[in-house]
Amino acid sequence: MGLGAIVTEVVTGEAVVLEVPCARFPSRLLALGIDLAIQLTVIVILLVIAGLGTADGVMDQAALQAVVLTVIVLTVVGYPVIWETTTRGRSPGKFALGLRVVSDDGGPEHFRQALVRGLATIVDFWLLLGVPALISSLLSDKGKRLGDIFAGTFVIQHRLPTQRASAPPPVTTPELAAWATGLELSGLSDQTAAMARQYLSRLPELTPGARAELGERISAAVRAQVGPPPPPGTPAPAYLGAVLAERHRREHARLTAGAGTGAAGPGWRPPAAPPPSPLPPQPESLWAPPGQPQVPPTAWTGAAGEREGSQPGQPGDPASPPAAGTGFVPPR
Repeated sequence: MGLGAIVTEVVTGEAVVLEVPCARFPSRLLALGIDLAIQLTVIVILLVIAGLGTADGVMDQAALQAVVLTVIVLTVVGYPVIWETTTRGRSPGKFALGLRVVSDDGGPEHFRQALVRGLATIVDFWLLLGVPALISSLLSDKGKRLGDIFAGTFVIQHRLPTQRASAPPPVTTPELAAWATGLELSGLSDQTAAMARQYLSRLPELTPGARAELGERISAAVRAQVGPPPPPGTPAPAYLGAVLAERHRREHARLTAGAGTGAAGPGWRPPAAPPPSPLPPQPESLWAPPGQPQVPPTAWTGAAGEREGSQPGQPGDPASPPAAGTGFVPPR
């Protein structure tokens, strides 16, 4: 069991489903150890001050016992309550491990919830040595201990480890390089690609069983949107890595090509105008020069349609010749 986080779905008050990483028990235990060390240090300092007051005769024995009890209760209960209320779910230990306490709907922790968690800490950690907290955290899908169950809260991984953020991009194995160039990636949605990318980044944290189950499920979702299918026997991580690497390569190539050919690119040139189409050969005039008899056309296609056998000179006829001597040829 690592120090990582598992992703769970949270339904907010506005019926919006969010995916949040839940903190695992080891990281929570380490954060609690930091807080306990601080609490014990505060208790020792306050008890030393109270002991010095008793030695000087300022307090009697009964007053000393009352002060000791007050110091212990305020430190054990007040420490987490004050920190989690003022910082909205973060104590020094949780801050060091990147954890935060939130409500079941994903909202910030309130004072009532912090008080319930602080009181439950006395039972499941101080009196019973953390055994109930361990059992409850292992049985809960969100890693809840008894205090979280009573208060309606759970702990999330607010800050992910640094190595996950700087994970290298997926790569294509040499065996799949030629196959990946022929992939049809237009149907791959951003949501499915993000799910595959998250799976590959969490491979070191997953157990072999979870790695195989999640890999098969995510690969099936990718195969439904990408073609052709991978070669037989291809492992799920290799298949997903090849798909994501090819998608990244094509996007990078498209952006690189667009930078030099776009309207604002450094090498942009306006497209050349198409050459003008040659004019069709002009037929000889349908009319003879002035002073010679006219030869009527056998057919003429006018602007409003075809008129076969129309005679020139008729009113409204588009084939009517112009006045003599102009040499005008009607347009075709």
